[in-house]
Amino acid sequence: MADDEVVEALRIVASAGTLPLPAKPGAVAAAEEAIGFSLPPLLRRLYVEVANGGFGAKEGILGVGGGAAQSNFADVAELYQDGSNPSGRIPVGLVLIYAWGCAIWSLFGFRDPGGAMWCNHEGECWPQGVNLAEWLTGTLAGTLTVETVLESQPSS
Repeated sequence: MADDEVVEALRIVASAGTLPLPAKPGAVAAAEEAIGFSLPPLLRRLYVEVANGGFGAKEGILGVGGGAAQSNFADVAELYQDGSNPSGRIPVGLVLIYAWGCAIWSLFGFRDPGGAMWCNHEGECWPQGVNLAEWLTGTLAGTLTVETVLESQPSS
């Protein structure tokens, strides 16, 4: 799915009234400053044009300031600043955006304009082999699940 198609598909979800309002540009700028990287174009569009998080798998990804929270995590920048990586195994610029449960996270590559998605589980971090558009398309279709995320882990 192209970026415009992903945005439109999520606008339809947002029109049901179950997602937060779009993020204010200042909240996006504050998140970028805290993380130290610009949001890749698709994620920026989704936050400011569709909803401030809450879209994607189950309860949806974390938003930026004032957006969708997940468990006790308020937003992507706060989680990044709070040192969510005590193992030191998450490369700089990868931001935890979705908790699958059982310490399994999907991460978004802020340093990659293509929006590569990563996984972290039990201190190991690896690319999922999909970008944000493919990740969101898969979660909307129900074909991307925690099981398929874990299957993306390379063999040792």
